[in-house]
Amino acid sequence: MYVFVGLGNVGTQYQNNRHNIGFMVVDALIQKYGTGQVTQKYHSEYAQGMMGGQKIHLIKPLTYMNKSGIAVSELCNFFKIPPENLVVLHDDLDLPPFEIRVKKGGGAGGHNGLKSIDAHFHKEYYRVRIGIGRPSHKDAVTSWVLGNFKSDDTDNIQNICFEIVQKMPLFITENPNEFKIKISKQY
Repeated sequence: MYVFVGLGNVGTQYQNNRHNIGFMVVDALIQKYGTGQVTQKYHSEYAQGMMGGQKIHLIKPLTYMNKSGIAVSELCNFFKIPPENLVVLHDDLDLPPFEIRVKKGGGAGGHNGLKSIDAHFHKEYYRVRIGIGRPSHKDAVTSWVLGNFKSDDTDNIQNICFEIVQKMPLFITENPNEFKIKISKQY
């Protein structure tokens, strides 16, 4: 079993924030691979699905970003999910907008959602890092991350979600390194 977690903040005021790109991708994964209703379970919006012949869990933590680890650890501990079967999708300031990178483990890079997962569950899970770019001034990071995407980014967001959704089964059917290679396009 695999768990796919999108990181974001709950509420309509955050819906189009750069920080919520993980939620946007998980919504797309639910549309493609979900096999039932989305419910509230494990401190999350939760859905089950099938991907690559395997049962999957798809979650968007309802705990806000800085407490995402509570939801992740509750679900992973209940289902005895090993860290290598956890895939977290999140925004990344250090990547150019809409560039995608995958890595296993590593530091949180200042990302509060990753810090929480590291503290509550484990550090050796897969991270699908989705670039949001960095503002020109260091003091503007919070407003940048919690700011909305520009209206002309809509196509890029849809393209990123589509690309990830199409290639995500490679985590299961081949291996995560194949996912890294095959999703190298930058938008």
